[in-house]
Amino acid sequence: MRLVSTATVTGNALEVRDVVKRFGGVVALNGVSMTVPRGQVTALVGDNGAGKSTLVRCLSGVHEPDEGEILVSGDRAVFGSPLGARAFGIETVFQELALADNLDVSANIFLGRELRHGWAGLYRLKKKEMARRSEELLQRYAINMPSANAPVRRLSGGQRQGVAIARAVGTGHTHAVLMDEPTAALGVQETAKVLGIVRALADSGLGVLLISHNMQQVIDTADQVYVLRGGRMVAGMRTADTSTQELVHYITTGVGLRESN
Repeated sequence: MRLVSTATVTGNALEVRDVVKRFGGVVALNGVSMTVPRGQVTALVGDNGAGKSTLVRCLSGVHEPDEGEILVSGDRAVFGSPLGARAFGIETVFQELALADNLDVSANIFLGRELRHGWAGLYRLKKKEMARRSEELLQRYAINMPSANAPVRRLSGGQRQGVAIARAVGTGHTHAVLMDEPTAALGVQETAKVLGIVRALADSGLGVLLISHNMQQVIDTADQVYVLRGGRMVAGMRTADTSTQELVHYITTGVGLRESN
């Protein structure tokens, strides 16, 4: 097993220490540890059933770990719901984007935390202010959109992904963004645009965790990569120090090419 710490002087947005998750007699995660440094894209790869989805659900508040701990910007974070995870600054963009097709871009970005006029926000929506802030957010992360007033139902797959990402970082107190297969079912051009947004998030200082089955995208986009196999973290390394072939070898055998020779 090769595990390499890649934390930088900027610190870790997210850290997982010895996390265990059981479902009855099945150990889905067995002592998993990893770091997601600020300003970097960290990839998580593994075959189906390796534990990727379980780890993401623990980090996003869907499941509670049975053992171990999660730290956000160095502080221990305990939460038992997605709202709890968000309160600590962990945002997740799932494959099912859960966008409201009947609303426009800005309404989706502010969905559930709308800006309102009046005392305690009891009155009408501040639609112009939400549109203005949405435009600023889209520009900051180079998310191409017709306008903040565009109906979501008319957007392409890549643009819809952009709306979901903007919603995730729009709170203003996000530390880490978890992205579950963000380019699944996208064409070549839209994939490139979404991966550009992923890099822009990291370049802004956020920690990004990218879950992907595409090894070439991982090598091209991520700064570091971890490999899960059978619920155990079998490798962690800089992407500059590995290859698609070695990642596949770790996924299928649990050891690297050099270790197997």
